[in-house]
Parts: sequence; structure tokens; C-alpha cells
Amino acid sequence: MRKAIKQIAVCAVLLLLFCLVCRFAFYRSYTAFIPLQPGTEENFREPGLFPEIEEPEVLRVGEPRIRDGYMQVAIQPEQRGETDLIFRGKNGEETPLHVLRVSRFHTVYDMNTGDFTGANAVLIAVTMFWLLVSAIMLWHFRQAKGPAFYAYASVYYAGFFLFALTTGLTMLRVTANHLVRPAEYSMMAAYGTINSASISFMQMTTPLMLAFAIAMAVSNIVLLRHMRPRVQNVLGLLISGLLIGGEVLGWVLFSRDFSGSEWEGRIRNTLENTYATVFVYFECMLMGSVICGIRAVRYEPVRDKDFIIILGCWFRRDGSLPPLLRGRVDRALAFWREQKKATGKEAVFIPSGGQGWDELMPEAEAIRRYLLSQGVPDRLILPEKQSGNTLENMLFSKEVIRDINPEGKTIFATTNYHVFRSGVWAGLANLPAEGIGSRTKWWFWPNAFMRETVGLLQKRWWQETLFLILLIGFFSLLSMTVG
Repeated sequence: MRKAIKQIAVCAVLLLLFCLVCRFAFYRSYTAFIPLQPGTEENFREPGLFPEIEEPEVLRVGEPRIRDGYMQVAIQPEQRGETDLIFRGKNGEETPLHVLRVSRFHTVYDMNTGDFTGANAVLIAVTMFWLLVSAIMLWHFRQAKGPAFYAYASVYYAGFFLFALTTGLTMLRVTANHLVRPAEYSMMAAYGTINSASISFMQMTTPLMLAFAIAMAVSNIVLLRHMRPRVQNVLGLLISGLLIGGEVLGWVLFSRDFSGSEWEGRIRNTLENTYATVFVYFECMLMGSVICGIRAVRYEPVRDKDFIIILGCWFRRDGSLPPLLRGRVDRALAFWREQKKATGKEAVFIPSGGQGWDELMPEAEAIRRYLLSQGVPDRLILPEKQSGNTLENMLFSKEVIRDINPEGKTIFATTNYHVFRSGVWAGLANLPAEGIGSRTKWWFWPNAFMRETVGLLQKRWWQETLFLILLIGFFSLLSMTVG
């Protein structure tokens, strides 16, 4: 993640330098576009027509040109200050009052349109920044393979790549319009696009989120028909309700008409953007988690492993394995047999799981007995019987591996919805390992995976909160500044 942040920072610095070079090398003057009333263009086509300037020492004005209902005027800054200008036609018509400000660096700011000297370069730089951010995130996501893939960074790359890409493509459209038709598409349009990036993304992804929420709700309802109602068994319904309710509330907020003062409008924009930023943040994290979960399940490790960790879970009182745990062991057995057939290499099984208060033996022992019944030699089974959760599965299994072959290659077997989170825990335990997942019922998988996602993000709640506060602060400041 740090490498990606450094690359993004380098891109930002290079694009800033690009803006500065363009500003002082190619954009030394400013062109203002002043709208004319329909039917009055001919009244301003007088030779030698010049405006009335309140502070003539601040800037010089070239001879205006009339085109497509606008008066195009070249502005040459002279000294720091602020002035207004107005043109009068031969029949007494007046152009709207145009206010211009010149900075100490001779940059002209157009207070009417938000444009300024070198605005084209800035728009190109901002567009390139978002597109480069999306490319960097996609590159890092695709490069994260093997044990390196199981990390929080993969969730960020997958989720926020989509946000950066859509924002970049939207800015590309705005930039193209401004370059081709600068009179009609001023910088105010660009400010509005950046300011409302979260709102735009939320609106564009509404169909996807609603479809996901409905599918989640359907699977959860079927789940409740097979299992008793408990908090963890209704999480999918809760998430679905929050997604649908959030989209509906956003539609109500963004579609309301508004009438009020300028500052009231900015406050309203700030509240809307804050809401959209919070919603989109969790939306991106959800999408990133889903993408990572699917990729983790579909990945097939190279068959060159020395150890296969089997993560334990609840088993029956008679010691037999229920479908969920048996699926994990069968998935590990299938990999072991395929590897042995292809390479002749026999991996060592490490059943991992301690004894719960309601269990007659450690979970690892129950798995061991099942492996023996499937023809696995006892010498290839090294149970780990102390762990009480997934992180401990990885920590204690690492100790077993270290005593035999510290350089050995490892995979872990668990249920499909649990693969990515287990890989993250393996990384926290400093155990380089890849995962394989067993299948489960279609109606069980979405709710269980959502539970895993919540658990994954809960582990980093303060980092997530800090990052979210920074995003809210940025968009709130932008809303209050440019409206």
C-alpha cells in the first residue's frame, strides 16, 4: 500500500510541475468569454470597441471578437488588483458586468466563470491524476499474487479503482468540453464535477447496489428457512436494508429543489456530499471485499506445497464431520491427491483447531480421524490442538511448520467465504500461505461472506474511521469553498 501511495504522490507532484510549466511558459494571457443578449451581436461589432475598465492599470484588453453569442476578449495582466469591465454597444446595450482579479504572479481569475490563466492545463492534470490513480490501483491489484494478495490493500485497490476510474472518465468528458467549447463549459462545471464526485458515483452504481441488495436479501430469506434466526443469520437482510434505504435517502436528498442564499446552498451541498462520501466509502469497501473474495475462491495454487493447513470448526458429538467441515477436509484431500499424482510430492496435513467447551475432543483430532479413514498415512498428519480462532490457527500452525521445515510452502483449506479473511490472518501471523476453498450452499455463502467482510473491516475500525474523516473533510472544504 505504501508503494502505491508513493506512486500516487509522485504523479501528483509531476502533474503539479506540469501545471506550473504550462502556466508560465504557454499561458501568459487570459481569454474571457462574455455572453451577449440574443439578437444584439451586431451592435457590438464596431471597430475599435473597447470596454470601460474600473481599474485600467490592473490589466490591458485586446480587441474583442464576436462568436456564437459570446464576446471573446484577450486579457493581459499588468499588476495585482481587481477590476471590472463592461462593453457598450452602439445602441446603448451593455454586456453583463465582468469582474477580474490579478494575483501577484499575474494570474488572471475570472470571478464570473471560475476560469483562470492556465485552467486548461489544470483540467488536463486533474483528469490525468484520477486516471493514473485508477491505473496504479488496478496494476497493484493484478500484481498482488500468492500470499501477498491476502491484505487489506487488495480491498482498497479493488474498490477505489472503480471510484477513481469513473471520476477520471467524468473529468475527461468535462475537460474535452472545456477545451472544445470554453465559453459554454467554464471551470464552474469542473468544480461541480469534482465537488460532486461521490454523488455521481453513487448515482451511477445505484442499479448495481440495488441488484446486489435484492440478491443478498433473497439468499438470506432462504437461509432463514434452513436455519434458526440469529443475529449472524440475518446480517444479509440488515445490509440489504441499509443499502436500499441509503440509496432511497440519497435519491430524496439529491432530487429536492432548493431556493435560498448562496451560503445556504453551500451548506446544503456540503451535507449532501458528506452523506454521499460516507455511503460511497462503504460501498467501495464492500465492492472491494466482494471482488477479493471471489478472486480468492477462484485462485488455484501451484501444486508444489509442503504443508496443508485445514482450519477446523464445529463437529458432531459422535466425532463425525458435518458437511461444512467435511467440505474443507475433502478440498484439502483433493489438492493433496492431485499434487501427489502430478509431482509425486506428499504434503503434510496440519489439522488446526482446539477443543471447545461443548466438544468431546479437539477439532484437529476429529479432522485427523477423518483423514485416516480416507487413507492418509498417520506420519503425514501433524495436528495443532491449541487454537481457538483463525488467527491462532495460523500462529500455532506456523510453529508446527517451523519445527519441521521453516522454508516449506504452505496452503490452507477452509470454506469458500472464509478464504480471503483467513489469508489476511495468515499474513498477520507472518505465515506465507495461499488458500483454497470448499463449496457451500448458495443460500449460505452470501450471508456468511458478508459476516466475514464485517469482521475483516472491524479489525481496522480506527484506520477506516480516520481515512473516512479525511475524505469527508476534503469534500466538505471543497463544497464550502466553491459551492
